[in-house]
Amino acid sequence: MADLGGRHALIIEDEMMIALSLEHLLTGLGFRSFDIADSAASAMLCARRRRPDMITADGRINGGTGMEAVDQITDTLGAIPVVYVTGNPKFIVGRGPVVAKPFSSETLGAACARVYSFH
Repeated sequence: MADLGGRHALIIEDEMMIALSLEHLLTGLGFRSFDIADSAASAMLCARRRRPDMITADGRINGGTGMEAVDQITDTLGAIPVVYVTGNPKFIVGRGPVVAKPFSSETLGAACARVYSFH
């Protein structure tokens, strides 16, 4: 079934203020619905309930890492564009675009454009 509501993003972030800021900025990039997960387990539940068009993931989350959460999701659902948003960019090497916290709409938008086609 086609999603008539627009693009859907999964935000994997355990700090709610940061998650809400990401949601706001992603809305400006055309995303219309969101799930926010603070752990790998909740991220997997959200992704199974509704497959995201894109994922943003923090490096460290409750009980693990954003990389572990993304790996679990993509092992199950296949490839999904991912942008990592973290306070420790060195922690995430070779995993795709990384946006350092604090981030701006420009840095997030540029990273998203590298992994997701905004047509």
